[in-house]
Amino acid sequence: MKKLSLADLSLKNQKVLMRVDFNVPLDKEGKVADETRIVASLPSIRYVSSHGGALILMSHLGRPKDRRVDALSLKPCVDCLSRLLGQKVFFASDCVGSEAEKMAKALKPGEVLLLENLRFHRAEEHPEEDENFVRQLASLGDIYVDDAFGTAHRAHASTVSIAKYFPGKAAAGFLMEKEINFLGETLANPKRPFCALLGGSKVSTKCGVIEALMKKADIVLIGGGMTYTFLKAQGIPIGNSIHEDDFLDKARELLVLSGKNGYARLLLPQDIVVADALNENADTRMIKCSQGIPDGYEGVDIGPNTFDLYAAELRKAATVLWNGPVGVFEIPLFAKGTNALAHLMAGLSAITIVGGGDSIAAMQAAGVADKITHLSTGGGASLEYIEFGTLPGIEALSVQ
Repeated sequence: MKKLSLADLSLKNQKVLMRVDFNVPLDKEGKVADETRIVASLPSIRYVSSHGGALILMSHLGRPKDRRVDALSLKPCVDCLSRLLGQKVFFASDCVGSEAEKMAKALKPGEVLLLENLRFHRAEEHPEEDENFVRQLASLGDIYVDDAFGTAHRAHASTVSIAKYFPGKAAAGFLMEKEINFLGETLANPKRPFCALLGGSKVSTKCGVIEALMKKADIVLIGGGMTYTFLKAQGIPIGNSIHEDDFLDKARELLVLSGKNGYARLLLPQDIVVADALNENADTRMIKCSQGIPDGYEGVDIGPNTFDLYAAELRKAATVLWNGPVGVFEIPLFAKGTNALAHLMAGLSAITIVGGGDSIAAMQAAGVADKITHLSTGGGASLEYIEFGTLPGIEALSVQ
């Protein structure tokens, strides 16, 4: 069912309470180090202001563990957002209480107020323990908008519990709507062939999404640290490579399903780069996966034959989903495979969807992020949405 959109609402003279994702990295001086998530929220913020709404923003930052931590204050985001909007953004030193209520009440159409870190209160992550917290939050606005897809997989006070206080007025922001369209509708009925490329280090966090994609995609390509659990599951020596022994049986199960009974083929690397250390001075070798990784070495990147194999599949695709780098891309010596795939994807005529912080960082490092059809802002949320087809934060929103 179509969810209510921000564009469906009459905003003039309304107090709009919007959940955003300002969980941004801060530098040593306490300033915003990466504005990506704040910039992503600007279309919704500007829309509310230009349509006569008074905007109250709420977000979390980091994991303060239910207490006030000055280093995790959202205050640095005020300066960043003020500069991006070209107007003063007001700041409340708490997200609930008399100051927040007073400032929200005094807010005029077109003005913007940012509340302090929601997670300074235990009830944000445990709403069932204190209904008064979410009631106080809800009292600040006339309309609720969720534009924080990255937290939509969490049933928290500001993402799920709050929606019931806004019957018929709990809407998706433009960023949330875009994520629903691309990760939901586009992948539910993809243009085919549909190719999924999954990297990253752990099978444990992705085995569910691998299996879900094997039912939806035409082919699933595996890379990154996950590779070595799959290799070990086949009895191939993996040296010192990262792997998860608890998921060897699951890896074998997925390999058995490959290409059978409506499941897509699962492709593993044919050759890999191995190194004796994770630094630029490491001794590296190129080996065939079938021969196994020698002791003292670990897999760090895909090899050229694997790139060619994967590139051929990607070029045939009409829809491509990529989540997770295929090597230790933070170290330039081991980033060649990830960078090459990033440049390849940027030149495809297919619909390209890239999800997860590391994958987006790889696209930005390669200088091709603007060539991708959709960059998904939610890491864990993206994977859970693909796996389950819905998220608590989306379910809580009003229907059109």
